[in-house]
Amino acid sequence: MSFARTLFAPVMLVALMVAALPARADVDIQEITTPGGIEVWLVEEHSLPFVALELRFRGGTSLDAEGKDGAVSLMTSLLEEGSGDMDSRAFARAAEQIAAEFSYRAGDDAVSVSARFLTDTRDEAADLLRASIVEPAFNPPALERVRAQMVSILQSSLKDPDEIVRNAFSELVFGDHPYGGPEDGTIESVSSLTREDIQAAHKAVFARDRVFVSAVGDITADEISTLVDDLLGDLPATGAPLPRPADTNMPGGVKVIDYETPQSAVIFGQPGIERDDPDFFAAYVLNHIIGGGGFSSRLMTEVRQKRGLTYGVYSYLSLKDNAQTWIGSVSSANDRVAEAIEVIRDQWTRIKEEGVTAEELEDAKTYITGAYPLRFDGNGPIADIAVGMQVDGLPRDYIATRNDKMNAVTLEDVNRVAREWLDPAKLTFVVVGQPEGLDSTIN
Repeated sequence: MSFARTLFAPVMLVALMVAALPARADVDIQEITTPGGIEVWLVEEHSLPFVALELRFRGGTSLDAEGKDGAVSLMTSLLEEGSGDMDSRAFARAAEQIAAEFSYRAGDDAVSVSARFLTDTRDEAADLLRASIVEPAFNPPALERVRAQMVSILQSSLKDPDEIVRNAFSELVFGDHPYGGPEDGTIESVSSLTREDIQAAHKAVFARDRVFVSAVGDITADEISTLVDDLLGDLPATGAPLPRPADTNMPGGVKVIDYETPQSAVIFGQPGIERDDPDFFAAYVLNHIIGGGGFSSRLMTEVRQKRGLTYGVYSYLSLKDNAQTWIGSVSSANDRVAEAIEVIRDQWTRIKEEGVTAEELEDAKTYITGAYPLRFDGNGPIADIAVGMQVDGLPRDYIATRNDKMNAVTLEDVNRVAREWLDPAKLTFVVVGQPEGLDSTIN
């Protein structure tokens, strides 16, 4: 669960967001350093009077102070609730009058701020955005209202098998690392947070030493430099220390959490691969074949289509800032989930030992490279991709070279990576439900 808040724009801005750019991957990124020393990646696109701005503050909910779980999430949800003399309604009215959209999201590795605004009202939009980031009021009435909303969501999550299994898997794998706790805290922790805790969380997150910025649209290098320095220049130079690398605990086996539900929810995983590892692209293609390729994947074929054990099963490479894991998920009826797990284990072992076929490889590469340009379907998505590239330490020409790297992956590469990286002995399952014929082997 992630508690995100968005202030929606009028129809005019939404239409521009959709129509801003054609689907493409020939994106010219300029790297700019503002006079204030903030790095910005800019894509100029002057065909429409519209700008998308993305900010990422590294650290996210992992910066929650000890005993203050949920503080960063609650703080982020309060950013649009007023600043100075404006309460939440005044802030919303001001944004609506200039057709601007702002959204704020807290994840375990970053707090993300997105802004969409028109060229003619750029200065007004930047002033509003600055007020929400630099000078949020955190008024007690707003704090209590948003806290109540979060507590209500947390109460609902206690009855959601999918949420229970996600939290249990994180706790098992990451232990006392910040990744091991729920991003949004618990009912008890959120209920006890004070206004001072929220202010401390704001100070921990919003600092210039951890911000990444991208902009796409009708704005020049000089204009974005001025806007960004005005927007972020008054933030502290440094924030709270970033979390340490996580030690992952994936012992192999099964952990069952008894919960009354007609079908069991399962998350499984093993250690993963670093984003900058030379084998990453081969592992990415391999994962597509195993469980990332929808109905064409091995797991979907074996678990759903051949045996009817589930409606869906998938896997993906999880690339957190401080941990890399190879994760999957499946749900199945209590009387069939043991068989589903056995099939997943069997495929993990079979692919490690026998590899994949040339046809599977070509189908995967065709899909992966063909789908990539479709991501670039507007200013907003491009800005989001560009800021993500900065966070991941990718070069500006990655967009142009990414598909070449995928196409260069050979059958030998994929099958070698399968032999070296797939680890059935460490494949760890957490099951929430009442699975028949399946007992815990992990305490």
